[in-house]
Amino acid sequence: MESSAGSQRRLSDSQREDTENDAASEPQAPVLDGQDAHWRNAVGFWLLGLCNNFSYVVMLSAAHDILRHEQASGNQSHADPGPTPISPNSSSRFDCNSVSTAAVLLADILPTLVIKFLAPLGLHLLPYSPRVLVSGICSAGSFILVAFSQSVVTSLCGVVLASISSGLGEVTFLSLTAFYPRAVISWWSSGTGGAGLLGALSYLGLTQAGLSPQHTLLSMLGIPALLLVSYFLLLTSPEPQDPGEEDEAETAARQPLIATEAPESKPGSSWDLSIQERWTVFKGLLHYIIPLVLVYFAEYFINQGLFELLFFRNTSLSHAQQYRWYQMLYQAGVFASRSSLHCCHIRFTWALAVLQCLNLALLLADVYLSFLSSIYLIFLIILYEGLLGGAAYANTFHNIALETSDKHREFAMAAACISDTLGISLSGILALPLHDFLCHLS
Repeated sequence: MESSAGSQRRLSDSQREDTENDAASEPQAPVLDGQDAHWRNAVGFWLLGLCNNFSYVVMLSAAHDILRHEQASGNQSHADPGPTPISPNSSSRFDCNSVSTAAVLLADILPTLVIKFLAPLGLHLLPYSPRVLVSGICSAGSFILVAFSQSVVTSLCGVVLASISSGLGEVTFLSLTAFYPRAVISWWSSGTGGAGLLGALSYLGLTQAGLSPQHTLLSMLGIPALLLVSYFLLLTSPEPQDPGEEDEAETAARQPLIATEAPESKPGSSWDLSIQERWTVFKGLLHYIIPLVLVYFAEYFINQGLFELLFFRNTSLSHAQQYRWYQMLYQAGVFASRSSLHCCHIRFTWALAVLQCLNLALLLADVYLSFLSSIYLIFLIILYEGLLGGAAYANTFHNIALETSDKHREFAMAAACISDTLGISLSGILALPLHDFLCHLS
């Protein structure tokens, strides 16, 4: 059944009704063709992934400019303030900001971490539609606040709004996938990867073209509007899932997370689980949660702890431009691997965690010893880093969708999305003292 008003077709977490009874008791609008509904939901979830992560990515891409704000008030006058001599660390071989870009990372991730920790306790009492509205408003507010900011503190408040938008949206939309065919997870994952690539590339491209950071951010206000349009007007009504539609290969691959799964259970009852049952499901998720935490810890330690310090003076690119290129190449790798589920499934995500930690060790050693002499080699390593991170995210949630019953899937998706946020938060906390230590090296 298609509904023209999104608020009328959304399932409320606090009032899980039997949708089949409702469908039988009401006159129905013309039923959407199955293929049409499939593509509307696929495109809808891709756009939701894109819009949800866009502001988060842009704030990280702008991190170097945000922290240069006090040194170059040209946040409103010029796109690239360029390298600025640093008084506190003038003896350092690095071109350091007085504060690490990890500060922006923490402002961009800690509110998300709080939201994801609290989500299993009561977020389900708030229906989906108000959550999406709050997410869209916070996203728009973040662009406006950072664009018109006159200080680093105000800019960081705008980054916090972007974090609230992204965190609330991720919990909401991953939970919502429980009411649609499992294929929408791959589209959501690809959309979040697209947000990384398009967000970093648009910020890089517009500032390289001469647009000021302020006008670049204001030009992105259409993204929150697209988020609301995708949710309220594009997605079809969530329908009860027909177990017969499940691909035979997926059915054969499924290995339940807990032995007491009831195959006939339907989505929508996840939040009626007892505390003991939630804990049992969560313990079953740990062999996916822990590797994803490690992957995101390693890659964001690189991104916000080391990118700023991987500075090459013998290139035509300024320090700010190098930082933006690093962010864009990383996000290009993420987009490619998050879009690869249809052709490549990885069950053992521990391997990705090990490879990402080796990446961190290599780049940390290079920052300290400076043995990699070419920025293009760094570009390749960063692209590879993004491929590992995107593959870990996409395959983790795909595997969880395969291995949870309909009854547990909504809760499992919301609980597992703490993984990346926890890893990113830990990396930001440790990157701050590392930045100070390395910037004082002569």
